[in-house]
Amino acid sequence: MSTQARDPEKILLRLEWTVIRRLDGLLHGDYRSLFRGFGVDLADLREYQFHDDVRHIDWNVTARLQTPYVRVYNEDRDVTAWFLLDLSPSVSFGSEQVEKRSVAIEFVTVLARLLSRHGNPVGALFYGDRVDTVIPARGGRRHVLHILGRMLSRPERRRSAATNLTDLLQTGRQVIPRRSLVFVVSDFISTPGWEESLALLARRHEIVAVRLCDPLEMELPDLGLLVFQDSESGDLEWVDTGDRGFRKRFAAAAGRREDALRSAFGDAGVDALELSTTDDLVDAILRFADLRKRRRQLAAGGSLPQHLGGSHVVPVA
Repeated sequence: MSTQARDPEKILLRLEWTVIRRLDGLLHGDYRSLFRGFGVDLADLREYQFHDDVRHIDWNVTARLQTPYVRVYNEDRDVTAWFLLDLSPSVSFGSEQVEKRSVAIEFVTVLARLLSRHGNPVGALFYGDRVDTVIPARGGRRHVLHILGRMLSRPERRRSAATNLTDLLQTGRQVIPRRSLVFVVSDFISTPGWEESLALLARRHEIVAVRLCDPLEMELPDLGLLVFQDSESGDLEWVDTGDRGFRKRFAAAAGRREDALRSAFGDAGVDALELSTTDDLVDAILRFADLRKRRRQLAAGGSLPQHLGGSHVVPVA
């Protein structure tokens, strides 16, 4: 179902009642792992206690006083978030009356509202066949409505030049002035070469690659002879989905693409969240919360919870 030409206020209210309220209950108000800032300030020194991180021991003070002392830090809770949103024609695909585009819009809206509600500014870049919209980072509910309205008012392109995510990622490097939490929301169907730009962006910012997908992109059912259209070039081609050999080759090609994406995200050192047109949005946000907790545990040298080994979260070093 298309979200175009719908009222932003009504959509945001619906998401606040159906998604954000559920998240409030499930997360029990613990948004720290979602919206932790990047800076730390030394607040105090105190004697070492059981379970303290040994890496925080101040060895100079410990040697002087002959008692282990640790440094206590105050974390910077403020974080600026940016959404680099791919709205190219391939994102308008969906097999269950839900387009990847609609899923992306709702995900961006919910995350932007959660962030702004906790005092964090959010900004956005939109890509169609080029980066045509830059919305500076600001806070507040009204700003989230502005971002949502700009997403909804965009005409859906059914044909364009091939998507080149390099443009979006390079523009992000140029536009985002300070270290930020950056969501790259795309199906990553693009001309090759974007991987290096993603890695360069990740050197300065904390990146979450939100990969949009649909079950039909992984496996085709037996529906007989069908006409397929390339959503970006407009080219038409007859395909016999009743051919078992063709379906196997299609699934094998999709698997290779999955492997290539995982390798690209891993090489760039970014976390990745899979967001399907069949997903429940609350479940997707909870997976993101797990992803953030995992990041903190890795930074602290801790072990990972076993449930993070699922297919929706791409493990990276």
